[in-house]
Amino acid sequence: MTPPVAVRANFASDNTAAAAPEILDAIAEANQGPAASYGADPWSGRLEARFSALFETEVALFPVITGTAANALALAQLVPPFGAVFCHPLAHIHEHQCGAPEFYTGGAKLLLIDGEHAKLDLDRLAAELDGRGKPGDDHCVVPAAISITQATERGTVYRPAELRAIGDIARRHELSLLMDGARFANALITLEASPAELTWRAGIDALALGATKNGALAAEAVIFFDPRRAQAFRFRRKRGGHLLSKARMIAAQLLAMLEDDRWLAWAAHANAMACRLAAGLEGITGARRLHAVEANMVWTTLPAGAAARLEAAGFEIEHWLERGETVSRLVCAWNTRAEDVDRLVATVAAGSPPAPGQSRSPHAQQ
Repeated sequence: MTPPVAVRANFASDNTAAAAPEILDAIAEANQGPAASYGADPWSGRLEARFSALFETEVALFPVITGTAANALALAQLVPPFGAVFCHPLAHIHEHQCGAPEFYTGGAKLLLIDGEHAKLDLDRLAAELDGRGKPGDDHCVVPAAISITQATERGTVYRPAELRAIGDIARRHELSLLMDGARFANALITLEASPAELTWRAGIDALALGATKNGALAAEAVIFFDPRRAQAFRFRRKRGGHLLSKARMIAAQLLAMLEDDRWLAWAAHANAMACRLAAGLEGITGARRLHAVEANMVWTTLPAGAAARLEAAGFEIEHWLERGETVSRLVCAWNTRAEDVDRLVATVAAGSPPAPGQSRSPHAQQ
């Protein structure tokens, strides 16, 4: 008889995690009785004041329900159809959003600037822009924006000094600067910085703030740090199908995540579990980490046979091809259990001797 498979533990993505109970409670509370529609409800009415206090400046905030919509609609507001957006080749707007940025902007072009660990190489970016000179050739797209991801698609983070340097480049060339903040809270925890320091004070014009990967059910927001930049955005959101009639359900989630700094606590837990996982894998032959663990994900090679052992043991992970090499992405979430992290490490280690001169992490032996 085939032995029963253990309870499945999902490290494939933080999107797979359940919504936090506090989020569901907030939705249930907002669901009591009728409320005005299309953002005229009390919950939506509190959003801009609450987030303005959080970011220490007046903001214009627009809830949407997907990160793709947040990025694409924000770019549509910042970039003309004949414009160019500079981004990393691994950026979600380039690799994983099905042409939505190009569609919503009416045809703006994405121009790729590579860099190690999914971060823009600032020298390459500056050289590319400096080499273009002033726009004037009507045969070419016009540089209009830079888009960065914080934390990046490989789980690394831009330091405040790096952000300020990108902001300086953007201002020098009169470009808008968008931050894809699907995992913004995770970056805040790692850098121990304020939301203001990592956004408008560094030159960020707009933030696509993610909550869905961090405990929410389906809640994202486009935030403009100069409300004047947001003029007409409400029409873009409606035209794009993201003005919800029961907007209170999204607003309630965004308010609930900020209460008692829950969003930071959830992100801190996810980051801690990723660090625990990285430490456990450190001493295993064949497990080689490719990127620094600065948010809630670990990118690593696995020993021969480890992937099959993990599958048999009930783990769900994703494998990617990176520069011709198969690597595994292990993502932790707000509710990842330490015992599942330790069981994953033990499963990988089974049959794999410790690397020379290293011993197992104590976490893996608990």
